[in-house]
Amino acid sequence: MRDQVFKIVTETLAEIYINQKLHNVQTPTEETRLYGSQSPIDSMSLVTLIAEVEEKISKEFGKHILIADDRAWGERVSPFARVKTLVDYISIVTGK
Repeated sequence: MRDQVFKIVTETLAEIYINQKLHNVQTPTEETRLYGSQSPIDSMSLVTLIAEVEEKISKEFGKHILIADDRAWGERVSPFARVKTLVDYISIVTGK
């Protein structure tokens, strides 16, 4: 299950790289930053990533989720820091 979530997140992030013409950016890994000065994407792209991942997770698993909810903002470690933290958070939220 986690592997499926990882694939959805990294493929969606790679699509954003292509759409933004970020051809010099490496393929996303678990350690890829999602925000901040070391992230290859801007804040609007992060919002796009979250929305698209929510939609793809819903289609893939038949379960509607909200990634950017009060629970996410209350986490001690932000689920939006890196690909790994986002995938782990989604896995918890979906119960998979």
